[in-house]
Amino acid sequence: MTAAMPSRDAMPSTRRIVAFLAMVFGMFMAILDIQIVSASLAEIQAGLSASSDEISWVQTAYLIAEVIMIPLSGFLARLVSTRVLFAVSAAGFTAASALAATATNIDQMIVYRAIQGFIGGGMIPSVFAAAFTIFPPSRRAIVSPMIGLVATLAPTIGPTVGGYLTNAMSWHWLFLINVVPGIMVATATWMLIDFDKPEPGLLKKFDWWGLAGMAAFLGSLEFVLEEGPTNDWLQDEAVFIFSIVLVVGAIVFFYRVFTQEEPIVDLKAFTNVNFAFGSLFSFVLGIGLYGLTYLYPVYLGRIRGYDSLMIGEALFVSGLAMFLTAPVAGFLSSKMDPRKMMMIGFLGFAAGTWRMTYLTADWDFYELLVPQILRGVSLMLCMVPINNVALGTLPLNRMKNASGLFNLMRNLGGAVGLAIINQVLIDRNAFHYERLAEHVTWSNPQAMQKLNQMTQNFQSHGFDGPTAALSKLSGMVSQQASVLSFMDVFYLLTILFASLAFFALMMRKPAPAGGGGGGGH
Repeated sequence: MTAAMPSRDAMPSTRRIVAFLAMVFGMFMAILDIQIVSASLAEIQAGLSASSDEISWVQTAYLIAEVIMIPLSGFLARLVSTRVLFAVSAAGFTAASALAATATNIDQMIVYRAIQGFIGGGMIPSVFAAAFTIFPPSRRAIVSPMIGLVATLAPTIGPTVGGYLTNAMSWHWLFLINVVPGIMVATATWMLIDFDKPEPGLLKKFDWWGLAGMAAFLGSLEFVLEEGPTNDWLQDEAVFIFSIVLVVGAIVFFYRVFTQEEPIVDLKAFTNVNFAFGSLFSFVLGIGLYGLTYLYPVYLGRIRGYDSLMIGEALFVSGLAMFLTAPVAGFLSSKMDPRKMMMIGFLGFAAGTWRMTYLTADWDFYELLVPQILRGVSLMLCMVPINNVALGTLPLNRMKNASGLFNLMRNLGGAVGLAIINQVLIDRNAFHYERLAEHVTWSNPQAMQKLNQMTQNFQSHGFDGPTAALSKLSGMVSQQASVLSFMDVFYLLTILFASLAFFALMMRKPAPAGGGGGGGH
């Protein structure tokens, strides 16, 4: 770090605070854009005449590109400075958003979304690094909840915002809404950021092979996790090819990381015990954050038949709970042992998912209310101490690289979590359907009685009674199997979060705010 650092307890200048707030808003836009399309994929699919297989790539392309950029951003911030990286990222992200709104077919949309994800990914870790660079430890109780709130609130309210925009105007506004704020963020950050100086000498040591290996490794990993569950994993040709690319990329990437003078990603941060544990918790938090943001809309859409606006309104509760908990989490983080705070957070998560194991096909807004509040509150109670534990004890010269790794772990947790969740839903759905179908047979008097009642009912309304009744009964069995598979997923998540609460207590107690050491320099 070539810039002069402020003294450990000096409050940063107003200029730096305004610059930091502009960065936080830029990060909010970049993270919001992952999930903003999730509730409106059907409308985008219709608008671009895409198939159901193709439309998921509107999200996948963004995630793959972003996952490659996030760890790379630490090196780039040192090379060109935070100011240039952030302002250029904000401007590029804004331009790509405008292009995405003009897309007329699915291929254009996928390319624009990939550009948007790649460039937007440069903004996310910069904010975490800046928070721990320019603010003294005594102020972290205010700053950490703010970035924690943005990092978790954005994906949670994404479907809500997306649903409203698509309903009120059209899907094009999911992207056009970024343009004016994006220009403002790019301008403000270019004019105000002065945290550090560029180190152009690093370019001579830039590891192009390491970059290629990392892109192949992380990009293929994201693709395999996204496409694997629905395409029978290695039985699918594309998944098989990308799995090979993944292995080769991983070998190249890790070899270069451990042998280069200036590796593209510095993994030495993991020698800091707290950073390593913090990253592990961040990974699991990604499962809780992205997994549950995915599960609730799928349940409401598939079982309850909700449209994008109704799903958005039902999920708004979690966002509101987070927003109200953030200041409390900030206050507690300066008063309480972070390990206990994490434990309470993870137990709250477990309580929320355990409540969901009693799910039925009739659950609606009010039944989902308590699990959603528990999820929102718990996310903030976990996120703030995890940020502080992971990044709070690192030396400043490690901060930029470590921040990229830390954010990458959360996104990879989300990707791995979604793949596992999808796989469990598919497998358990098939299992439960077979079990239930065994009981709905001609030899079961209750099943026959139900079938006869339905046949008479359909015939009295002028339908082909037996056919309609059989179809209806099959639909009921299928729906029940689906509900049971959701319950299984929530049961597994409950075990995961409850066991993490136990692990939180096993961590070393972090040094009080102000300890800048920890982990080899």
